Amino acid sequence: MKIDIFTHFVPPALTDYLAKTRLGAIATPRWRNIPTLVDLDEHLRMMDEFDDYVQIPSIANPPIEAFGTPEETSEIARVANDHMAQLCERHRDRFPTFVANLPMNNPDAAVIEARRAVTELGAAGCLVYSNVLGAPLSEERFFPLFQAIAELDRPIWIHPIRGPDTADYKTEIVSLHELWFTFGWPYETALAMGRLVHAGLFDKLPGIKIITHHLGGLVPYLEGKINFGFRQAGEGDMETNPVAIEAGLIKKPADYYRMFYGDCAVNGIDKAFDCGLEFFSAEHVVFASDAPFDPLGGRHLIRESMRLVDALEKADRDRIYYGNAARLIGLE
Repeated sequence: MKIDIFTHFVPPALTDYLAKTRLGAIATPRWRNIPTLVDLDEHLRMMDEFDDYVQIPSIANPPIEAFGTPEETSEIARVANDHMAQLCERHRDRFPTFVANLPMNNPDAAVIEARRAVTELGAAGCLVYSNVLGAPLSEERFFPLFQAIAELDRPIWIHPIRGPDTADYKTEIVSLHELWFTFGWPYETALAMGRLVHAGLFDKLPGIKIITHHLGGLVPYLEGKINFGFRQAGEGDMETNPVAIEAGLIKKPADYYRMFYGDCAVNGIDKAFDCGLEFFSAEHVVFASDAPFDPLGGRHLIRESMRLVDALEKADRDRIYYGNAARLIGLE
């Protein structure tokens, strides 16, 4: 069994519903340019090309909180999760469960919806983005959500988000050449992880389970900088990181980063996969493709992610393809 834990689909009725919103009117035409993202028949035909393969779907960005006011997004999240639950109920052999959406601009409502989605709709866990309309996930107002999901014993998925409105340089207004995406998204993932680490999340909630997209973004490649800080050269020693001490961290910073999970959606790049696998270990890597966001409607990404995992020893293959995911989301 191959469980694709970070993949995207938007049920047609949900696409129509979101298209009536201001932001949805902008987003849904792009979605419809990718038939496997919004057309169930096309999506299932694509899935048929891969043996023993299921998906845990989440809807595509933009985040729910970007669709309206806190009151509006609370309702939008409920509708979105109801549609996703109905999709899974009708096609349980393809979509055993789904990742729930949350109105993160309404933290109290997000906690309520997380509990409803998991306990009433059977969601695998909940999706958040690397920032909430520009605010860090480490803000105190979001802690009750992490606490609630930890109590539910379900994971949180972190998806990077950044747009061209985040300029590359202070002297500019917008990002150019899609660099907000190429380099901005891996940075966003690493930044979100770092802020949660230094907020002491893993010490406060040692059982929290967080899945990071694209194998933790920049984190595995930058292990040296994580453990050896800028101030450490002049104010610490080889074993003393002043910033970590001030944050009250009990362990070395990199030890906390390894408590996250990373998915193997790295566009089929061998060295990126090897780096992430070595950093997180096979026990903390899950299979994912990020389909359908390639010119072949997801086929390239699924095929290449499988190629990376197929090259491993059987024990690690089994962990990454289904063992870790089944344990994380309570899937038999």
